[in-house]
Amino acid sequence: MSDGAVTPEIEFRSDVTVELVRSSASDSDVLFAARVSTQGEQTLDAAAAGTEATARDRGLINYLMRDRHGSPFEHNSMTFYVQAPIFVFREFMRHRIASYNEESGRYRELRPVFYVPASERNLLQVGKPGAYEFLPGSPEQVELVDRTTREASIAAFEAYQRMLEAGVAREVARIVLPLNIFSSMYVTVNARSLMNFLSLRTKREGTHFPSFPQREIEMCAEKMEAQFKELMPLTYAAFNANGRVAP
Repeated sequence: MSDGAVTPEIEFRSDVTVELVRSSASDSDVLFAARVSTQGEQTLDAAAAGTEATARDRGLINYLMRDRHGSPFEHNSMTFYVQAPIFVFREFMRHRIASYNEESGRYRELRPVFYVPASERNLLQVGKPGAYEFLPGSPEQVELVDRTTREASIAAFEAYQRMLEAGVAREVARIVLPLNIFSSMYVTVNARSLMNFLSLRTKREGTHFPSFPQREIEMCAEKMEAQFKELMPLTYAAFNANGRVAP
């Protein structure tokens, strides 16, 4: 920090940001990729024209999804801008099927934006690994989580500021910051990879392989899923019809 700089005001959020910033993704991308197997160069005109998929194409997409012919779902791209707490990003990056670029605490002073769970966020984890149930906390637990999170975040950011003011490098000063501080990144992914992500990071009834995601990454996944549904409605419908299993 430079001399005389004003300490930024600390902000608390209970939500996440997911914006689709660029895409080249449609159901027709799946179709021309699949049909090259049997039609070869005859698919070039349709691929170049970007011809929209029709209801007649629904059966082919469903067949590919059902029988897990997955590679045709890779010929597309979606880039999302995500703002979320750092502990969510660490879960994101377990998925080595996307490309990530995140803001750096070495090269910029981190903003004092911290995640605090909303009052309706379940606080109790009951059951065994792989079969958890999440239940609401008591009013006392809700109050404890909210108050303690805010106090710890404020204390940590004040310590961060003191080190910066003393001339300590940003890459060292940041080590006192907690996992609930917000970061931002771009995530680029294709439909096949996104379906794998959604199958693991959302909880839905009737899925072939139930998942028990942490709520905060599920919040990101739900926003990404809404964009996917708009871009590739036939693919999205087939994904759900076949138990939300990535092909």
